[in-house]
Amino acid sequence: MAAPAMTGQAGGVTPPATVAVWDPFVRLFHWSLVALFTIAFVTGDEIAWLHLWAGYAIASLVILRIIWGFVGPRHARFANFLRPLGDVLAFLRQSLRLKAPRHIGHNPAGGYMILVMFGLLTYLTMTGMLLTTDAFWGSHLLKEAHEAGAYAMVGLVALHLAGVALASVEHGENLVRAMVTGRKRAPDEKTIR
Repeated sequence: MAAPAMTGQAGGVTPPATVAVWDPFVRLFHWSLVALFTIAFVTGDEIAWLHLWAGYAIASLVILRIIWGFVGPRHARFANFLRPLGDVLAFLRQSLRLKAPRHIGHNPAGGYMILVMFGLLTYLTMTGMLLTTDAFWGSHLLKEAHEAGAYAMVGLVALHLAGVALASVEHGENLVRAMVTGRKRAPDEKTIR
């Protein structure tokens, strides 16, 4: 007796079509950055060698992601998701009313969040590296500036998570799963590609 054919349907319902959005490098970068920042934040002064290792790894990842922002696939490129400030403000107003358009890639606010996070991560790695030099070894002021940057990054992460939650609810789409699988629901006529 032959096995039944697999139709891709469960209970007579066809799953929604999906499209590839986030390439493997972007996903690996994202989740590696989550892990490395967590390690750096938690270790701080307690496990100095691990804190330093995580900081250098973060710096390397950010450099690679910036390069990828110019040469990577469509949705990884800065040109695809950086919009004029007016567009970002209009998008934020629409989001607060739960009327923002769905974007296949990063939305305008998400694009600027990436830039701010990259800037702050660059600041953190530079101040962290300076603290290892003879000129700044033991500098209380620089250490406080570095720690303030780390806490600002935690604030940005919280804001990022709130934006992801809002967009997920607003568009009925699990954006965390999309950053794991690389796939999102196929666009409709209202979706901005």
